[in-house]
Amino acid sequence: MNNHQFRHTQTAHCESGVISNLLGHHGLKISEPMAFGIGAGIFFAHLPFVKVNGVPGTTYRIWPGAIFQRVCKRLGVKMETAKFSSPEKGMAALDRVVAGGSPVGLLSSVYYLPYFPPSYRFHFNAHNLVVYGKRDDQYLVSDPVMDTVTEIDPDSLAQARFAKGFPAPKGKMYYPVHVPGKASFEKPIKEGIAQTCHYMLKIPFPMFGVKGIRFLANRVKDYPEKVGERKSALYLGNVIRMQEEIGTGGAGFRFVYAAFLQESAVLLNKPELSRLATELTQAGDLWRNFAFSAGRVCKSRSANNVSYKELSEMLIQCAAAEETFFKKLAKI
Repeated sequence: MNNHQFRHTQTAHCESGVISNLLGHHGLKISEPMAFGIGAGIFFAHLPFVKVNGVPGTTYRIWPGAIFQRVCKRLGVKMETAKFSSPEKGMAALDRVVAGGSPVGLLSSVYYLPYFPPSYRFHFNAHNLVVYGKRDDQYLVSDPVMDTVTEIDPDSLAQARFAKGFPAPKGKMYYPVHVPGKASFEKPIKEGIAQTCHYMLKIPFPMFGVKGIRFLANRVKDYPEKVGERKSALYLGNVIRMQEEIGTGGAGFRFVYAAFLQESAVLLNKPELSRLATELTQAGDLWRNFAFSAGRVCKSRSANNVSYKELSEMLIQCAAAEETFFKKLAKI
């Protein structure tokens, strides 16, 4: 079982990368930034009541699977998806589809993927990859965050697909059953932009969008006093980890979305989108500066109120920049 025609392209983010690679295999050419933008992938939320290993959750993108669902709906792509009650059933189903010549998208845990360096393997259960064939009992893998294709043994792949924890992948697999020969991007682009602006500006709860960035800023400022030195470093470290390591993160997502706007400026003949892309890149730089400064605070292990206050002010800057940006974008 070997689909030699599958073309692997390295991308910045696993979900939008798998979308680009899978649809491209079926003849619908769509870049990763375009998939990310049409899928309204950029987002922010800080959820102190949703804890993973005792640490409050922070996300810089929409929930896993949403980009995929939105892109398919807006471009008229029909996908077959399935989850399984056991590894045996899940692996048998994968073998059947791959034997038929169809590359298959899989949800997996990074921790059990042996082709990742040990330092990159942690318990994150929402990583997307493509299996496009099988050779000598090894599955052929196109992981979009890797620079080339690789292989994985059946036991490791089964572990990755059926990892425990939240959210449990449950062996989820998906593959296109209908891909239109041509697709118009104009309407999907506009719908994606409108949805993104709504999510970043209009959700009435304080934990989401631009409000969520300010919500986090206020909490960071009070970390040393409220949770102590050790937890302050732990909480702050997780904010950085979610930004810089897991799924491209805050700054990286801003750069991907800026590339989407540049591509859309040409397709829609709206040069103002290209100018806004430059503004968003500058916001991404603010996020990177925050991550660098926050990392220094974490490494010092010194819960210094001045340091945390400065980090809070940097987040306020990020919020102000993004509020200005999305208000302008919503008017185009």
